[in-house]
Amino acid sequence: MTKGKNRPTALVTGASRGIGREIALQLAARGVRVGVHFRTNRGAAMSLLARLPGKGHAAFSADMSDGAAVGRLWRKATRRFGRIGIVINNAAAHEEHPPLTTGYAAWQRVWGRIIATNLHGPANLSLLAAQAMARSGGGRIVNISSRGAFRGEPEAPAYGASKAGLNSLSQSLAKALAPSGVLVYCLAPGWVETEMAAEFLAGPRGGEIRGQHPLGRVTLADEIARVAVFCALDAPAAMTGAVIDVNGASYLRT
Repeated sequence: MTKGKNRPTALVTGASRGIGREIALQLAARGVRVGVHFRTNRGAAMSLLARLPGKGHAAFSADMSDGAAVGRLWRKATRRFGRIGIVINNAAAHEEHPPLTTGYAAWQRVWGRIIATNLHGPANLSLLAAQAMARSGGGRIVNISSRGAFRGEPEAPAYGASKAGLNSLSQSLAKALAPSGVLVYCLAPGWVETEMAAEFLAGPRGGEIRGQHPLGRVTLADEIARVAVFCALDAPAAMTGAVIDVNGASYLRT
């Protein structure tokens, strides 16, 4: 566990629940000071802060789909912590919008919201983080993508497209930032047992969803978090640019 002036600091978006919450807990257990980002669920964020081991953690609210709000988030976090050496872009939005049954106005609305949250938000935060990290000698950015970037999402095409864009963003940044010591990793989960997935897993599609997974269950948030924390703290520099499948063999690519 790292202490004192050398204690690393991480900003985790979408940390009030699900995968983000597990990432924050595991980072804090490793001695990392954590900035807990949330959009509207302040109660959940405060509850997480109370559970995090160690001291010095803080919570910050921002709408990741709003570029100005992302800028304010970064300024607030850096004023509070000083140098931030780890950014984990986990916050995301998902909404079903089947192409043959969604009206044009609704289609535009969903695409605008999903792309703004899932792609523009991480891109904006990554730019601010990368420039600051490069000035201070390096850092790590970890993006949470999805298997949907590869296999397609027929009921939620904007989600799949946003995650494909996030994969490309991660690899583009990895190439651009490596000379400055800023490493970029990307994780591609499938279904994960979180609050967001609970209604689907408990509904009529639950059996079909579990049937996609050879393990007989969907991935646990704890499992995704362990890989994210590995990338944030332990992964070798030679892995920068990697898009890592963490989907329990539910979708395999070559």
